[in-house]
This record gives sequence, structure tokens and C-alpha cells, in this order.
Amino acid sequence: QVQLVESGGGLVQPGGSLRLSCVVSGISISIYSMGWYRQAPGKQRELVARINSFGSTNYADAVKGRFTISRDNAKNTVYLQMNSLKPEDTAVYYCKLTTATLYWGQGTQVTVSS
Repeated sequence: QVQLVESGGGLVQPGGSLRLSCVVSGISISIYSMGWYRQAPGKQRELVARINSFGSTNYADAVKGRFTISRDNAKNTVYLQMNSLKPEDTAVYYCKLTTATLYWGQGTQVTVSS
């Protein structure tokens, strides 16, 4: 079956960086769009960034210029490079695969705090 496994989260100080990875198994991601979403406590899940099969990207305004989404189809993996992190970036980050069915990973916690 299709599985998405995120990793790379953790505790980081404001201004720091993290790189999230999402490894997909059970399906080749090469023709599908992938996305990163986040959910902070008490808030709805929101789009952070997405990348289509052609490599075109779009970002939430809150992360533009700081986050970069990328994909490696050979490794069936999508990444989220997060720089200049702020406390308001604290959330659980989820990876999503969009086919005729939507698939989500289990999430990885990112905490930005001094």
C-alpha cells in the first residue's frame, strides 16, 4: 500500500534551519503533485508549499523566500528546506500525495523556540 513517512523535524532556535523529508513507498511519485502542509495547535491544517510533476512550485505567503520545496523522483522523496525559522512556524508538518486518492503522512513536529 501507499505510505508516506516524514522525517527531519525537531527543536530549533529562531533563525535556524531544518530540512524535512517525505519518503513515499508503494507508488512512483513522478507524475503526481506533492505538498507540505502544517497544523499548529488549535488551528486548521494549512498549505505550506507544493510542487507538481513538472517541478513548478507555489508557497504560502508566510513562507515565501524562506522555505523551498523540491523533489527527487529517483528517490521517491520530496523535501522542504526551511530557513530563517520563526516561532510561528511551530507546527506538525505533513506531507501529502495527490492522486485520485489523497495520501498523508503521519507528520513530523517542528518547534521553533529559544
